[in-house]
Amino acid sequence: MNKKSFASDNYAGIHPDILQAIIDANQGHSKAYGGDIYTHKAIDLFKKHFGENIDVYFTLTGTAANVLGLSSLLNPYQAIICAETAHINTDEAGAFEKYTGSKLITVKTDNGKITVDDIKNQLFAIGNQHKVQPKAISITQGTELGTLYTPEEIKKISNFAHANNLYLHMDGARLCNAAAALNVPLSVLTKDVGIDLLSFGGTKDGMMFGEAVIFFNNNLSKDFKYIRKQGMQLLSKMRFISAQFIALLSNDLWKKNAQHANSLAKFLKKEVEKIPEIKISREVQANAVFAYVDPKIIPLLQEKYSFYVWDEITSEVRWMTSFDTTKEDILEFVAFIKETIAEAF
Repeated sequence: MNKKSFASDNYAGIHPDILQAIIDANQGHSKAYGGDIYTHKAIDLFKKHFGENIDVYFTLTGTAANVLGLSSLLNPYQAIICAETAHINTDEAGAFEKYTGSKLITVKTDNGKITVDDIKNQLFAIGNQHKVQPKAISITQGTELGTLYTPEEIKKISNFAHANNLYLHMDGARLCNAAAALNVPLSVLTKDVGIDLLSFGGTKDGMMFGEAVIFFNNNLSKDFKYIRKQGMQLLSKMRFISAQFIALLSNDLWKKNAQHANSLAKFLKKEVEKIPEIKISREVQANAVFAYVDPKIIPLLQEKYSFYVWDEITSEVRWMTSFDTTKEDILEFVAFIKETIAEAF
């Protein structure tokens, strides 16, 4: 068996309950393109978690959920304001710009979170025909730097957005981890604080594939079924996404998986802090651990364990934990770090 990876929660396998749900759905024939009973049940579960007055659409990937969802908000002369570190800016190969023809206006942050003041500074050219026009704000929960927005922080942004005729989108690839860490229902970080559009992640929380685009503002969703089809994300055998969401959103599996990953990140931080040569670089709020590691040993560690170098200049690395990470995995990893340091120095 391969060593557990600390590169991303995407590297993890499928939760056994979710894999069983796929197997159970693989019985006989079922209506295609979302007309099946599994999709109807999954959407009902989303409404229980996020509120009745929502529209829900499934996609295969998080990039598709972000790009297609955001494309429904904009004209090509309009723009999204987001953190410089946002996934739509750094890790989607320019898909947003290519597909929408719109622009990203990025804001530099120290912690991955943008504020109302950051947004205000980008609204100086409203009405100027020579300038791209901001139309939406995108925030990530939890952020690419492992930080979390509180409900109060999100509400402040949404109030400002709506007062200035802007929409608020949330990239919720790790929303489950954020809600579990803050010990609140999913709706408290979304519907209750004024999110207009949510990209909800399943893959990082134990699913094989599948994300959801959730519209809290129903005026924005009227044409999305065409946008999704044109965007090549209308899966014919949609029951196999839907069955996974049924399992994830039932019996608090989403929360149990996320709580486990979060707690193992804190355990990893605690164990790594015992190594004098390594310094934890950021607060651990969910399932990401950032640390400064001597560049001499990084490639030696990567010979056995996968993880990403977050900042080459400062030699900062990122270690992610998943629903299937164990304490034994972490203890083995930490022992290997100690062994590698001893041999290198």
